[in-house]
Amino acid sequence: MSSNKKIKPQTLRGFRDFLPDQMMAREHLIDTARQVYRSYGFAPIDTPALEYAEVLLGKGGEESDKQVFRFTDQGDRDVAMRFDLTVPLARYSAQHIQELGTPFRRYHIGPVWRGERPARGRYREFMQCDFDTIGSDSNATDIETLMVIHDLFEKIGIERFTIRVNNRRVLNGLLEKNDLLQHASGILRALDKLDKIGRDKVVAEMVEQVGISEAQAGNVLDMAMLTGTPDEILTSLDGMLQGSETGETGLSNLQELFGTIRTCGLPQDRVTLDVSIARGLNYYTGTIYETFLGDLPGIGSVCSGGRYDNLAQLFTSQKLPGVGASLGVDRMLAAMEELGMTEKATTPAPVLVTMFERERAADYMQIARTLRQAGIGAEVFPEAKGIGKQMKYANRKGFQVALIAGTDEFASGTWQVKGLVDGSQQQVATEQVVATIEALIR
Repeated sequence: MSSNKKIKPQTLRGFRDFLPDQMMAREHLIDTARQVYRSYGFAPIDTPALEYAEVLLGKGGEESDKQVFRFTDQGDRDVAMRFDLTVPLARYSAQHIQELGTPFRRYHIGPVWRGERPARGRYREFMQCDFDTIGSDSNATDIETLMVIHDLFEKIGIERFTIRVNNRRVLNGLLEKNDLLQHASGILRALDKLDKIGRDKVVAEMVEQVGISEAQAGNVLDMAMLTGTPDEILTSLDGMLQGSETGETGLSNLQELFGTIRTCGLPQDRVTLDVSIARGLNYYTGTIYETFLGDLPGIGSVCSGGRYDNLAQLFTSQKLPGVGASLGVDRMLAAMEELGMTEKATTPAPVLVTMFERERAADYMQIARTLRQAGIGAEVFPEAKGIGKQMKYANRKGFQVALIAGTDEFASGTWQVKGLVDGSQQQVATEQVVATIEALIR
């Protein structure tokens, strides 16, 4: 027996629907990222949403494992939904590297899932927009990764942003000198909270939960909280890390990075050295990056990443070091919306062809096809209604131009071209419609 009870239309907490204006802004951001990635020679790939659980678990750390959506599928297999695009890349590279060759440069745009607490700009399903270089341990690839991040934000139209850079070898070098390497995971997790909870609480967590002394925790925080220009911080680190080969390697890589970006002309106020950045995921081994918006720092890092030299070794004996970063599309869109950088148009077509005479539908469709063949998107209003209703529709959806013709226009072989942005209106011959509209939407 069928039931008349209606199902309440609702989305799961932490998930969301996208209305056309939101989706258009999202696609525009992704297209921008794709254009920048391709300009550096990165090629597209894709991987499944589901992986064997053993592929994903234990790669991002204890906290990351808790957030993984994991279940047994219909084939009684232990599977999980990818929580990022980097771990699947490691599996992918190990599986296909013989046909890919190295260095392998890829970008990957797709959804990922984490069962974390939803918050401002943070969802349980979200889009990542990654680029990575696999198969090279050259510091040049680390430096180029930073340059891609810089060019991406510049292309998006963000003028005030800061890429904070650090190197896990610097942190590990200090831990090595203080005989704390065995506590590295806990120390780095605590250090990652420095901006949120402050020095005293981070020290307390290191003492109470990690099990190191207050003096040892203080040494870590003294280094992490170094301030000044990159050169000043590098000079201070030089004294702190002498005698640690790991630390000195990290320091050398950072010195080369800042020297190169100066040579390449990147604005110095857009790249800073922040020794407190640890990046909580366990797989990072070298340079790490976090990107913050100058006009909206509270939203957190909107593009992060780093070097991971050992991740693929879980899947192959071949050495496959990697470095890359990920643009948080949904967090970035939340920021752009708050900053007034997204448009409210809900149509990708700039032109609405209005309809006044149903029997001339073929003529309306023909002019729309002419526009499309010239590379101009056009939508034909499907019903013959009054001009007021059609203009209301055009304004609500954000069309730039309305194309109007009735009995008089068809008799004279002309069209009324109405600019919906500037309010202009002109009558033009049919053969001049394309050129006229091109000038309006330029």
